[in-house]
Amino acid sequence: MTIYEPAEDSFLLSEEIKKYLKNKDKEIKILDMGSGSGIQAKTCRDLGFKNILCADIDPEAIKHFKKLKFRSIKTNLFSKIKKSKENKFDFIIFNPPYLPENELEPKDSRLATTGGKKGYEIIIKFLKQARSYLTKDGAILLLFSSLSQPKTIKSEAKKLGYTIKELSSQKLFFEELFVYLFAQ
Repeated sequence: MTIYEPAEDSFLLSEEIKKYLKNKDKEIKILDMGSGSGIQAKTCRDLGFKNILCADIDPEAIKHFKKLKFRSIKTNLFSKIKKSKENKFDFIIFNPPYLPENELEPKDSRLATTGGKKGYEIIIKFLKQARSYLTKDGAILLLFSSLSQPKTIKSEAKKLGYTIKELSSQKLFFEELFVYLFAQ
């Protein structure tokens, strides 16, 4: 598997992270889920945040984070992150695989881009699991696409008890990207 290289979605999310963290306490605990290249973790570190955990399913990405001196864990979403008081995060970032399944896409890149048959399945699974890992005032910055069935994502998130706020969007030639803030 190849590490997901930053693209329009990564840069859009990075800009929203900068805005969100602008006046936050530098001691907050941050989880960069599905870190890929580590661009979001680097954005946080460049802003002076140090308590950052990178999580990814790809062993190559984990090696990459270690070279960049980030704490990291190889995990499929939260499967290897123990539920405990120490593993509660003030801020969780996720640029998930969000595209609907496409048989024409090469198999080795699907893990980084395909969010399930309809594109939202991994996002919904993440949102269900993430509630147990957020502090009381914690928040999630999540990116997804118009191809991910946003109405379904928002509806499921509301059922899970999240408050939802759209922070930004960007139109591309075949889709629109959205960054949302989810809080408990």
